[in-house]
Amino acid sequence: MAKGDIVLITFPFTDLSGHKLRPSVVLAETSLDLTVCFITTQLSWQEPTDVALTPNSTNRLRRPSLTRTSKLATLDRSLAKGRLGRLTPAELSALDTQLKTLLQLD
Repeated sequence: MAKGDIVLITFPFTDLSGHKLRPSVVLAETSLDLTVCFITTQLSWQEPTDVALTPNSTNRLRRPSLTRTSKLATLDRSLAKGRLGRLTPAELSALDTQLKTLLQLD
């Protein structure tokens, strides 16, 4: 798996009360872990740093979605159930821009 890959992974709820298998974008990888941000179809949740995704043959999403840059997690690679698709170069560039904004990096 590489940066920009969309994987199905068991993602924890922010209050740690449970988890859900959901598509997520790989931001970084090590031999043991993946750092990901989750994808949602709940468009009403959109925040200024989210990236809107339209289904296409590259990302292989089924519905319009948001990459939630504020929902990050570093998880064991074994929690990834497989690769769903990949962000297009334009989507990846937009994600990088929004992550820099979110993390206040210049």
